[in-house]
Amino acid sequence: MSEPDPVDRPNLPLSPSGPPSGPPRWTEAPLPEATSFEPMRGAGDVPAPDARPVAHDASHDASHDAPPAPRVVLSARGLKKSYRMGPHRVEVLRGADLDVHEGEILAILGSSGSGKSTFLHVLGLLDKADEGSIVFEGRDRASLSAAERASIRALAIGFVFQFYHLLPELTALENVMLPAMMVKATGAERAAALARARATLARVGLAPRETHRPSQLSGGERQRVAIARALQNRPRILLCDEPTGNLDGRTALEVRRLLWDLNATERQTLVIVTHDASLAAQAHRIVHIVDGRIVDTPPEGPSVVVPPEVVPDEAVPHAPEVGYPSSDVRSEDGIDVRSDGEAAPASPTAP
Repeated sequence: MSEPDPVDRPNLPLSPSGPPSGPPRWTEAPLPEATSFEPMRGAGDVPAPDARPVAHDASHDASHDAPPAPRVVLSARGLKKSYRMGPHRVEVLRGADLDVHEGEILAILGSSGSGKSTFLHVLGLLDKADEGSIVFEGRDRASLSAAERASIRALAIGFVFQFYHLLPELTALENVMLPAMMVKATGAERAAALARARATLARVGLAPRETHRPSQLSGGERQRVAIARALQNRPRILLCDEPTGNLDGRTALEVRRLLWDLNATERQTLVIVTHDASLAAQAHRIVHIVDGRIVDTPPEGPSVVVPPEVVPDEAVPHAPEVGYPSSDVRSEDGIDVRSDGEAAPASPTAP
C-alpha cells in the first residue's frame, strides 16, 4: 500500500511567549473579538454623497485594491452518507458542501440528530462518505483507505469531542502524548514530542496536573487535556464536536476562551459543531445543517422533528432522517456511533 500524500504543516511555536508562568492568561482575559473574513471595502469603492467622481484608470488592476481571498484549507462537495440499521439504511448526509478557510473559526449549527457529528466525522476522515469529495491541502482524500486516512489524521487533523475520550489508565501527560506515539519517530523526536506535550499542558493551564489520571480531573480539566492532545502534532485544522456540551456554564466559558485564544495567537483553524447558538455567535462564520445539507441561513419557523423512515437498501436515496440508528451502527473505521451522533465513550479517540 502506498504512503499517503504528505501534508504540509506550518512549524508554529506553541505560544509566542513560550509556556506561561503563573495563572494561565486565558482564564481571565476577555473573549477575543472575532475577526471578519469578509473582504474590506476600499475607500474608493463607494464615493461619499458629495464627493466628486474620480476618473477610472483602466491601466490599474482593480484586484490590487482588495485583500487576497482567504485560503481554503478544506473543501467538501456533494457529501452523502447513510447508515445501516439491520437490513435497511437511513440517509444522513444528502449532498453537503462546505469550504473551510485557513485561520477562521467556523461554527456549524444544527439541532440534535441533524447529522452534525456525522458531517464532522466525514470531514475529519474518521468516517468515509458514500459519495462526494473532500479536498484537504489541495488533494482529494475521500477515497483513501482506512490506513491512509488514519495517517493524515495523526499528522494534520486534531479532534476534540464532547465526552473527552481520554484513556483512563493513562496520565494527563500520557494522553497528550498519544498522537505522537502513532507516528514513527527517532529517539530525539520522541524526546521533542515529550517536551512539546509538557509545554502544551502548560499552555492549557494543567502543568501541575500532568501525572493525574482522568478520574482525578474535573470535567473542564479533562476537556483541556483533550484539547492539548488534539494540538500535540500541530494540526492544520482542529475539529470540535460539542466541545462545551458536557460542561457547566463557567467551565464552558473557560474552554471557549482557550479555543478562541488559540485562534487569536496561533491562527489555529477551528471548525466547531454545536447546537449552542451563544457559542456559535462568537465564531467568524456560521453555517447550518438542515436536511443533510449545509445552508447559510436556518429555515424559518420552529424545527419539526420527523421520525426517520427506514427503507430497503435498493431504495436508499431520500429517506427522511433526523436521528441516528442506535447501538448497531458503526462507522467505516469501526467506530461506534451513539444515537446522538457521538462516538461511543468506550471507544478511544482515533488520531
